[in-house]
Amino acid sequence: MEAEYPVLLDTFLVDSEERLRLLQAACRSGEAESLRQAAHSFKGSCSNMGAAMLAELCREMEESARRDQLDEAPVLIERIEREFAIVRILYRAERQRWGGPG
Repeated sequence: MEAEYPVLLDTFLVDSEERLRLLQAACRSGEAESLRQAAHSFKGSCSNMGAAMLAELCREMEESARRDQLDEAPVLIERIEREFAIVRILYRAERQRWGGPG
């Protein structure tokens, strides 16, 4: 598992950037179900990687979309973006600590 950890970090960061784009697109489109699915998927990924605050924000987005309360979505997206920016810095530093490209 140790040898796979840097790859896991890299994959998480790349996937998270794509998941964030999907959240943003779903928010712009106003499609509650697409937003709910994107938030649910991102939440699971964050939970698996120990990004607890990011997972919680995604859970809030998922619940908001499930209730079709999209007026909250832009503010939640902004909070998710800010939290992901922090997570990205921390995980890139962790990645560098493990050596190799990253």
